[in-house]
Amino acid sequence: MNHISEKSSNNEEVIDLSTYLNVIKRSKWQILGFATVITLLAIMVTLTLIPKYNATATLLIEAEQTKAVSFEEVYGLDSTKKEYYLTQFEVIKSDRIAREVITKLDLKSHVDFIHKPSFLDEITITIKGFFPFLNKKEQKQFSVDEQAQRAMLGLLSAFKSRLSVDPIRQTQLVRISFESSDPKLAALVANTVGEVYIDNQMRAKMGITQQASAWLNTRLSQLRIQLDSSEVRLQEYRESQQLVDIEGIAGLITQELEQMSKQLVDARSARNNLQSINRVINEYGNDNIELLGSMPEITSHKVIQDVKREVILVERKVSELAQVYGAKHPKMISAKAELSTVKVNLNKQIKGLITGIEKELNRITRTVKALESDLAKIRAEYQDITRKETQYNQLKREVETNRNIFNTFLSRSKETEVTSDFSSAAARFTDYAYAPINPSKPNKKLIVVLAFVASFSFAIVMSFIFDALNDTIKTKNDVESKVAQRMLGLLPHVNTPKKSKFPIHAYLEEHYRRFAESVRTFRTSLLLTQLERDHQVIAVTSSAPGEGKTTTSANLAMSLAQMGKVLLIDADLRKPSIAKRFDIPVFHPGLSNLIIGTEQFSECVHLDERSGVAIMPSGQVPSNPLELLSNAKFDELLKVLKTKYDHIIIDTPPTQAVSDALVIAQSADSVIYVIRADITRIKPIKAGLERLFEVKAHVAGVVLNQVDMSKLNDSNNYGYYDYYDYSQSPEKPSDKTNS
Repeated sequence: MNHISEKSSNNEEVIDLSTYLNVIKRSKWQILGFATVITLLAIMVTLTLIPKYNATATLLIEAEQTKAVSFEEVYGLDSTKKEYYLTQFEVIKSDRIAREVITKLDLKSHVDFIHKPSFLDEITITIKGFFPFLNKKEQKQFSVDEQAQRAMLGLLSAFKSRLSVDPIRQTQLVRISFESSDPKLAALVANTVGEVYIDNQMRAKMGITQQASAWLNTRLSQLRIQLDSSEVRLQEYRESQQLVDIEGIAGLITQELEQMSKQLVDARSARNNLQSINRVINEYGNDNIELLGSMPEITSHKVIQDVKREVILVERKVSELAQVYGAKHPKMISAKAELSTVKVNLNKQIKGLITGIEKELNRITRTVKALESDLAKIRAEYQDITRKETQYNQLKREVETNRNIFNTFLSRSKETEVTSDFSSAAARFTDYAYAPINPSKPNKKLIVVLAFVASFSFAIVMSFIFDALNDTIKTKNDVESKVAQRMLGLLPHVNTPKKSKFPIHAYLEEHYRRFAESVRTFRTSLLLTQLERDHQVIAVTSSAPGEGKTTTSANLAMSLAQMGKVLLIDADLRKPSIAKRFDIPVFHPGLSNLIIGTEQFSECVHLDERSGVAIMPSGQVPSNPLELLSNAKFDELLKVLKTKYDHIIIDTPPTQAVSDALVIAQSADSVIYVIRADITRIKPIKAGLERLFEVKAHVAGVVLNQVDMSKLNDSNNYGYYDYYDYSQSPEKPSDKTNS
């Protein structure tokens, strides 16, 4: 099942593609004609186009510009940033550069910049000339300056529309291109734009330098006054305070203060030591020599230590002599006397030392007080000197600061004076523009090719649109899908000589054998599809006049006449045409006379000897055709005619015009509906068929008439016209066709 569905799906896709191809093939001459006309118009337009030449100059925007002395901060530019280059590109495209170029080259007199009224402007002027009341609106008067400004705005617009400035990515290069009908002017303008830009940048920088120099000079004079004023204040202060070397004086006082402080500390330390010894002496008492002699402060004294050392030596001597001599030995007595003398001396020394300590304490106390008094004086003097030094340093710093600022501005002023007349170029040419040889546009070949491709594509699209909007019947598929009827056959469109009608006996002529074969195919299809029912009486109708039902009726009758007796009846009692087509006199009696009963059957029938078809014209045109056809005598007449003829073909009026065909269809065995291909719209066809169905008429099928065989390439139609591939008879083209 899947394979079947895929196959059917593929078939549908092929059919859709074939449909599109058929649409293109049917409209191929219209498509080619439209594309050819548009292409010819494009060729004519391109021949009138003025060639445009494009010249390009290349500039290098300098990143680090050469300066005689470096003082970039004056300019306020950072040439290493991306914004710097973008700014330069916009400067090149600015109105200021454009104005200067326009003025320098006097472009207002060039043909490219002379305003020419457009086609629409010319039409507007012409209309206003025919209708003066349209000019009643007051025109605003402009002064000479305003007119010049407006003219310059127009020139700027035209100039900038032709100028293009394109930076080259990842480089410092920029292309300046200009378009003009004059190749020399294009190159001249491109080069001039670059030159004007370079000159403007140099002038701008020189102006900035000069402005900076003037400002520096003004500021320098103010700074000189400030410096002089600060120096005067410093000198006045030095004189008022009688300062010679304040830094040296401050150093001496600082040194003296340090020494005095050290002496005071030492004196206080000695006083404190003596005071502690004196307190112990006071506690022990001045007479307690032994106890005072054991004091560390006493024993540590050198004199006491020396005396004690002598006492120890004498005691050792007495001890040694006592071991040898007795107590009364002279040496023992002398040694003991010596020991007593030494001990007395020791006590004497201790008492002297104690008395000296008290005196030393009094002295050192007076010394401490003197040092404290002197130190207080030195401190006061030091603070005074410090205050003077602080104020002096403040005045001195002010002088130094003013002097540094003055020197800086003086140096910068000298730099700007030196470089005020020097500035390197902001850019330079890497390539100058030269007059191009070949125009950049228009590309005439491309325009013509694009015009052909566009018009050809547009024509194809429009053919699809018109085909989608075209609700006529063109093929068998249209008959089956759009009106849901069987297609019995198609009759080809046949060209006939000018000022002549399609011959009624075309079926019998060798010249129209294509047409004859289509009629035979139609006849065969009709007979085969109606085998199961009686189709002796066949009515032929259509939606509207001019669809070829009369031709179809006559040729069907001729084809059936080759198989038996056939009667062709003209039942169009309102606008009969069969008698005229078969060269039968207009006054010949016919159907109306036979129904009324004024004439006999033999008098109402005309035998066409060439085709063998018996023809019953409409006869006298009655005033009430519908009532006449609705008469029971018409049905009785058909019953009688069935006994005499094998087939009866009735040509009826169109279904949309009158109801005669509906009445006749009720008496006929089958109805053949004729549709003119690619002309008759679906809505009237469906309306006519619905009216036939409402009266329960049996519609055998549809005949598609006047089909353009050259436009058909549908496999579903091969059964109807494959014969034509084998019978290519020469037919001269003309405007007349079968009707």
